[in-house]
Amino acid sequence: MKRALAIAGSDSGGGAGIQADLKTFGALGVYGTSAITAVTAQNTVAVTRIQEIDPTVVAAQIEAVIEDIGFDAAKTGMLASTGIVEAVAFILTRERARNLVVDPVMVSKTNARLLKPDAIAALKARLLPLAEIVTPNIPEAEVLSGHKIADAESMREAARRIRDLGPRRVVIKGGHSEGPYVVDLYFDGEKFEELKAERALTKATHGTGCTFSAAIAAYLAHGLPPLEAVARAKEFLTAALLAAPGIGKGIGPVNHFHAFHKA
Repeated sequence: MKRALAIAGSDSGGGAGIQADLKTFGALGVYGTSAITAVTAQNTVAVTRIQEIDPTVVAAQIEAVIEDIGFDAAKTGMLASTGIVEAVAFILTRERARNLVVDPVMVSKTNARLLKPDAIAALKARLLPLAEIVTPNIPEAEVLSGHKIADAESMREAARRIRDLGPRRVVIKGGHSEGPYVVDLYFDGEKFEELKAERALTKATHGTGCTFSAAIAAYLAHGLPPLEAVARAKEFLTAALLAAPGIGKGIGPVNHFHAFHKA
């Protein structure tokens, strides 16, 4: 059985973070393992408290997985601090980790900051060069690239600048744009591809970035080429959005197990 490792924060509401990653891995037939970087008290309405995990404990979790189970792909989500970013990057560099998907999580859907501003430089310098694919949304892409995204051409320029930071491939997610379609931009350093899907008319978007990046990692673990892994992950996420279970009073979660049961 293929294996995937999620390095991210815990969401007590179950819709994002480690919980969303493991649900996605399970739904896509991959054995999931985890290294928890932070414990959050949150639901569909708000993040009320965050407790970071000591970087040495984060590193120990990753090492425990590597020493026994191993992984065919990995993904990072919420990393919280410079110390955690550096601890994760150190181990992944040492292990020459392949099929790494970096979701540069900065702010939650409920506007809680999940990455300290001083950790952004470490993320860019230490982690992005290790990534097979990095998956920023438009606000995150603007931060990473230092370039305002206002249209298709400025999105392409942001992708070029992010690619120059070291990742092999960049996917800028178009969910924050307007219009009836969500268009994600894929760039591998040579060519651009636009991945288009009809916008799901739902407010249940909690954990979409986590789910998308975890699905990419799962498909990479299965051996799919990167572009196909991204395209399949987008299909998975779109179906999960359309089957959202309607849980919570705020921004609800998607249905990771839409292929197995309906909401």
